[in-house]
Amino acid sequence: MAKGKAEAPQSKVTANPTDVSTIDEIMKSFYESVSYTVGKQPDYKRFRSLLHQHVLITPPKIDKKKNIDVMDIDTFVKGSVEDIVITGMERKGLVQAEIARRMQSFGNIVHIFSTFEARNATGNTAPLHHGVYSIQLIREIQRWWMISVMWEIERPGMLVPKAYLI
Repeated sequence: MAKGKAEAPQSKVTANPTDVSTIDEIMKSFYESVSYTVGKQPDYKRFRSLLHQHVLITPPKIDKKKNIDVMDIDTFVKGSVEDIVITGMERKGLVQAEIARRMQSFGNIVHIFSTFEARNATGNTAPLHHGVYSIQLIREIQRWWMISVMWEIERPGMLVPKAYLI
């Protein structure tokens, strides 16, 4: 690997320093940014501010015959905006909440398995689904950055393991 002066990781959006000051804060900010009320979209500006410029975002692979999609932030946001409108989720809103976390760290790197539940923002108390985010963080320039975000959601034949629910 070549050595030299590395560029500082930059986001197109400046983060609120509190949002990226600790692991707990960046995770809280992540869930708040991807949740949205009825008639709105996620807070993509805040979401972008949490991400390293070279972040890799990998949504669930539902169709077994297709390859995984590894996206940059711009591709993900564009697809997400369209998907929320096309599926009608904009009329229902979405609240994601962390219900359990497993974490391993060494030095300035952290890997998190964050179990979540998703609910409509309309007041319906039944969860839409549960899932697990696999998130890698790196501490650089006095803050935390998300460098990788991938997730899987429950579906028939694939439930979140009990170990990730506590």
